[in-house]
Amino acid sequence: MADLVDAAGRLVAVPIAALTRVRGAKPMHPRGTLFTAVLQRTGLAGGIPWLDATGRDDVLVRISRGAGLPPALPDLLGFALRVPGERPVDLLLSSTGRGRWTRRVPVLRRDAATGYGSIMAYRSAAGPVWLAADPTGGPLPTARDRLAAAAPGRVVVLSAAVGRGPWARFGTVTLGEPSTPPDPEQPFDAVQHPPPGLVADGPLARFRRPAYAAARAARGVALETGPR
Repeated sequence: MADLVDAAGRLVAVPIAALTRVRGAKPMHPRGTLFTAVLQRTGLAGGIPWLDATGRDDVLVRISRGAGLPPALPDLLGFALRVPGERPVDLLLSSTGRGRWTRRVPVLRRDAATGYGSIMAYRSAAGPVWLAADPTGGPLPTARDRLAAAAPGRVVVLSAAVGRGPWARFGTVTLGEPSTPPDPEQPFDAVQHPPPGLVADGPLARFRRPAYAAARAARGVALETGPR
């Protein structure tokens, strides 16, 4: 099964590289807005160092449209979080359902104030882990200029589910000002930069690796960065 997934990832990598060259930009989530933000971790007590830790970090958040479709159309939305450092942490979450199990199912949305889930599982000493983000407050537009005006100050609740346990809150992200320009080159890679104590695992992680590598090569981006 693993060999089939790896082969599928290599197969998909070919059109992804071609699309990257044609667009001259990210093949996936090409349109987005980057914000400064503050991550406040309150701790989970789940046996996973990064999720259990408390503290405050200045971070970056990118909210994006997966296919780059016009804002009037539903799209697979993305919530990307970068915790800078010598060993950065990247979380890549996609718009999903809101139920216990549908958290792992991608769903097309128009409103950026939707539920986001990791979809890709993580492996840990405490068992499999899934992550989620839930913006609070009212609706958020996805059009770049409107999102840039509406998002600052918005609080996003971060949660995790460990093994078969329930979703539990481990922190919040408070969005700050949009960057100038609104969507500079800022790669994210959830496979190479997982939180300490977590390992990107499962078929989706194996599928992503060759696709990410193809996008990096087509864009001339250094090995340690990703396509989104």
